[in-house]
Parts: sequence; C-alpha cells; structure tokens
Amino acid sequence: MTGPFQSLALKGLHLLDAENAHRLTVLALKSGVLSAKPAPQDPRLKVRFWDLDFPNPLGMAAGFDKNADVPDAVLNLGFGFTEVGSVTPLEQLGNPRPRVFRLSADEGVINRYGFNNEGHAAMRQRLLTRKAQSGIVGINVGANKDADDRIADYVSGITEFADLASYFTVNISSPNTPGLRDLQARSALADLLQAVVVARDARAQATGRRVPLLLKIAPDVVEEDLTDIVEEVLEKAIDGLIVSNTTVDRSGLSGQGPHKEAGGLSGRPLFRKSTIVLARARKLAGPDLPIIGVGGIDSAETAWTKIAAGADLLQVYSSLVFKGPGLVGDILAGLADRLDKHGFSSLREARDTSVDAWASEPL
Repeated sequence: MTGPFQSLALKGLHLLDAENAHRLTVLALKSGVLSAKPAPQDPRLKVRFWDLDFPNPLGMAAGFDKNADVPDAVLNLGFGFTEVGSVTPLEQLGNPRPRVFRLSADEGVINRYGFNNEGHAAMRQRLLTRKAQSGIVGINVGANKDADDRIADYVSGITEFADLASYFTVNISSPNTPGLRDLQARSALADLLQAVVVARDARAQATGRRVPLLLKIAPDVVEEDLTDIVEEVLEKAIDGLIVSNTTVDRSGLSGQGPHKEAGGLSGRPLFRKSTIVLARARKLAGPDLPIIGVGGIDSAETAWTKIAAGADLLQVYSSLVFKGPGLVGDILAGLADRLDKHGFSSLREARDTSVDAWASEPL
C-alpha cells in the first residue's frame, strides 16, 4: 500500500479512536487487505547476530502484534524481523479505555495499555501454526500485574516459548505496570537475569537451541542506574540490549493534543532521549554487545543516526501511525543510499561513528 491510497487510508484511520485504528490495521493484515510487495533489498543490509541471519536490520517493535496474530504479514511488509508481545502468563485486560492517544502535532503516541494480551496459551497456539514459516520472530515476555512473583512470570515465558522464539526480550521497562521498572534496580535485576538465564539454558538442553536473551530498558534511567544495568547484562552474559522503551518525560512537546495523559510516550519526541541513552549504553557495553535501537525512528536519516550512535539493529512502531507501511521501504532504500554515499560496504562500518557526540549530549 503506497502513494495516494496509503495517504487516504491513513487519514481514514486517524478518524478513528487510536486503539480501534490499531485493531483495524491488525485485521487488515490478517485478511490480506493490507499487504505490500517489498522492493528487492540491498544485500549490504544483511546482518547476522547470534545464530540468526537478518535480511535487513529493521524490525517491528513489540506492542503492535501483542498476541502474535500477524507476524508473517508484518514480515511481508519488508521488515527484517518482528517482535510479538508483550505476553504474560495469564490473559490480562490491561488498563481501562481510552488508553492510547495520538499527538499528531508532535508525531508522538502516549499509551497506557498495561500489558493487555491473551496470555501464553493463546500465543503459543498461534505460533505453533506458523512453526514451519521462515522469518525472525522475537517474543517479548512480561509479568502479570497482580503476580505474586514477577520473576517467576518471566521464567514461565522463557520456558513456554523456548522452542518457538527466535529470540526473547525481557521487558522490565514499561511504565504502565506499577512497580515493573523497579526490576531495573541492580539487586532485583541480578536476580531476574540469573533466573531467566537458568531457565533458558535448561530449555536449551531439550530443544537443542540456546535462544538469545535481550533486555529492554527504559530511557528514563539515570546514569548510575544505566551503568549498573549494563554491568549486570555483561556479568550475566545476556545476549543484547534494546534501548529503549517509552518515556514518562513530556519535555519538548508542543502542548497540542492530549499531551497530559498518563502513560509512556513514543514516536518522534522520544528520539533524542532514547538516542542519548543508546550511545551511553554502547560506550558502557563496549563494541561486542548487540544493541537494538528504538525510539523515534521515522526516516532513513533517523535510522542512520541510531546506527551511528551505536545500534546494530533497529525497531519502529509509532512512526508507522503517521507514515504508513511505505516507511519500511523508504528507510531501507535510504540506508542503502547512505552506504553508497559514505563508501561503506556494511552498516557495521557506520556504527559508532557519532557515539561519542551523542553520549555527551545532556539529557
């Protein structure tokens, strides 16, 4: 879906409540109404991390396909990978509606969904039906809001999906589950990471594959906490970081639209903050830890900036609300153009070229 039709469809979706528009988009993907024929991709955009070959570095972030309804339809839009969830052990309704709001003037989105999803059993059944399909599908695991033992909920997710996940994301950074971000504190994080590593390794003995484990962090961490987080990730041999989730910060907004709503802010307003934290995480982690950069990517230019600030892979979501699925091809074509411009043979050559500059920016 490109050109005038895409523009018309986006305008129509924006006449709807944001959550209803999201549901309609998922239905359109499921039915095949929304589809695309991605252009041939530049082989220089291929990247390999862990035991996975990514056809390109651009992925769909978690939150769009919460219940693994349409992972293959998403991949068919041209993405190199997709991430489903967050999924919790038990079905969870989430917070009362309305709970997602567009900030059109800022090209941002505020959501307070609260991990609404259908639970492990429903997602597992859907993923089993696509088990023979190719494509990289990560699973973002979370904890139920009323869980007595949240670490046990994360362990349950690892155990449940170790035979189906391309990689796991341990999501402790949503601002919409009370107390969840407390798991970023060093002592709690150490216990959590140790538990999920043990669970992953135990399942690897049965499945024959050691599924990569990634940790998704908030952009609102102070520098001391970020240092603790990265040190724990390295100490526990976690396979990667995702930087970052949504922010509770509202600085820099135009003041138009429902900007005072509670929840996590994503989209263009998140770009600067998430990129600074990304660069600082890269400097703390060193050159070898894979990092997925997410937050405010809405063009080839911002995608390139994330890579230059330390990202190996990229994820988008909120920008699609305003730009539509044609953005995927635009970003990939733009990245290839920039490789030509700079004379690089791979994106790895571009990584970290502005990491010092971004890391020194004030938050």
